[in-house]
Amino acid sequence: MHFPLPWQLILILLVVFVIFGASRLPELGKGLGEGIRNFKKALSGEEEQKKVPEKEGG
Repeated sequence: MHFPLPWQLILILLVVFVIFGASRLPELGKGLGEGIRNFKKALSGEEEQKKVPEKEGG
């Protein structure tokens, strides 16, 4: 598998820009970044696990 050529990347960015518009691009970038971050956390096992306090019983 090869990396896309520079003109191919420019074409892809242009199509994304036309479809979503300039106002939505920052939102898309933020969402993509958060998704990647969460995916990496899940893969590395660093997902925050909330411990449920055990009830003292008798």
